[in-house]
Amino acid sequence: MTQGTQRARAARFAESARATRGLVTGTAAFDTWLADCRARLTTTVELRPLEALRDWSVDPRTGNVQHASGRFFSVHGLDVRVPGAPVDHWQQPIIAQPEAGILGILVKEFDGVPHCLMQAKAEPGNVNGVQLSPTVQATRSNYSGVHRGRPVPYLEHFRDTAPHRVIADVLQSEQGAWFHRKRNRNLIVETTGPVELLDGFCWLTLGQLHELLRQDDLVNMDTRTVLSCFPAEPDARETAPEGAESGDSYRDLLRWITEERTRRERHVREIPLNSVAGWRLSEGRVTHEDGLFFDVVGASVEAVGREVARWDQPLLAPHGTGLVALLVREIDGVPHALLHARVEAGHLDVLELAPTVQYTPRSYAHLPPGARPRFLDTVLTAPPQNVLFSAVHSEEGGRFLHARNRYLIVEADPGLDVEDCPDYRWTALPDMAALLRHSHYLNIQARSILACPHGLAGRETRKKP
Repeated sequence: MTQGTQRARAARFAESARATRGLVTGTAAFDTWLADCRARLTTTVELRPLEALRDWSVDPRTGNVQHASGRFFSVHGLDVRVPGAPVDHWQQPIIAQPEAGILGILVKEFDGVPHCLMQAKAEPGNVNGVQLSPTVQATRSNYSGVHRGRPVPYLEHFRDTAPHRVIADVLQSEQGAWFHRKRNRNLIVETTGPVELLDGFCWLTLGQLHELLRQDDLVNMDTRTVLSCFPAEPDARETAPEGAESGDSYRDLLRWITEERTRRERHVREIPLNSVAGWRLSEGRVTHEDGLFFDVVGASVEAVGREVARWDQPLLAPHGTGLVALLVREIDGVPHALLHARVEAGHLDVLELAPTVQYTPRSYAHLPPGARPRFLDTVLTAPPQNVLFSAVHSEEGGRFLHARNRYLIVEADPGLDVEDCPDYRWTALPDMAALLRHSHYLNIQARSILACPHGLAGRETRKKP
C-alpha cells in the first residue's frame, strides 16, 4: 500500500472519528435502541457445580474440565517458572482454547462517512447483560456449527473477504494470565454493497464509539481490541528510508522487544488440574486454598436472542476489580506511552507489551511490598487534572464472570525517572499503531486502552464535550 493510499484511508477514518453524533443512528436513537435491546435480549445465569454441567465433565483421572465434543475450550493446569521474577514459580488453572475465533467489524460508508456495524450482545459473564459487541464475535466451534445453533449473522463478510476491502486482518492474543495460547482473528472489512440491518444491530461512527468508551461496562472487550486496529494516521514506520527518525524509532522498538524476549526466561508445562499446588475442586468449583486470584465456576445459561437459547459452561470468576493504567507524555511534540515488556504464562512468545500498570489488588495481597508493580504509586497518587481518561470496562463475558478493570490514562510528570527500568520503554503512539498490524506485540489490555483515544489525544481532547 502506498503512503498516498494510507493517507487517504486514514483521512476517511479520521472523519468518522470526528462524527460524534452519527448520520445513521443519532444519540437519542442509540439510547432508545440500546434500552430496547437490553429489555429484550436477556440472559439468565444460574451457578451450578462443575460436575453437574450439561455436556461437560470433570475427568476422573486428571481433574480437567472439558466439553463432550472435545471442542470449545477446556480448563487444565499449568506449571510456570519465570527466573528472576518476584514470584519465580507457581501453578494455576488456565483456560485452553487452541482454536482461533473471529472478531470482526463491518464498515460501510453513509454520506461519505464510514460507519461500523455494531451488535448488542448479552454474554453470561457481563455485569449488565447487553454490551456493544463487534459485528461478528464467534469462536471456530460456534461458526462451524458445533453448538448446533442458528448461523452467525454477517459471518460471510469475514469468511470470504474477496468482494470487500480489508482494513485490518491480524491474529491477536487474549489474557495471558487466564488463557493458554488463546488467539482471535481481528478483522475490519469495508463493503460497498447493500447490507440488511438485522435486529440487534446498529450503525455507529468511530466518533460515537469513542464517546461510548467513556461509559462504564458498555463497549465490550472484543470491540475494543478490534477498534485498536483502525488506522489512525499515515504510518511510515516500516517504510521510512534509512536515517529517517520515524523509521529509526520503530526499528529500535523492534530491537528492544527482541532483546527482552531473548533476555527473559519463561518455562511453561501443562499439568493435570487436580495436581495444581494450592488449588482444589471443592463444593463444585475450583478455588485457591487462600481464597486468592479467581475461581472456576459452573454456569447454566438461558439467553434470548443468541444463536443457542440454552447451554452450560465453566466461567473464570476473578476476585476484585483490577487496574489497567497507561502513563503518557509528549516527547519532542509526539505523544508517547510508557509500555511494560510483561511476561505472562499463556502468551505464545514469552512476553507482550502491556500498559504501564496491570494490577489486581487482591492478587498481590499475599506478596511482599517489593512485588508491587513499578509506577503503581505514580498512578494512584496522580492529581485529578493529570487523569486524562477513566472508565471501568468489562473483560470477556463469554469466559469470565464479572471480570472488570478500571482503565486509566495518566499524564506523567516530565521528570519521571525510568532509567533503571530496562523492561519499560517510552513508545511513540505511531509506533504502537504500527505494531498493531502484527501479531503478539501488544497485549489485550494495551489494545483495550489504545481504543480510548480521548485520553491518548491529550488534554485538549479530554476537555471537549
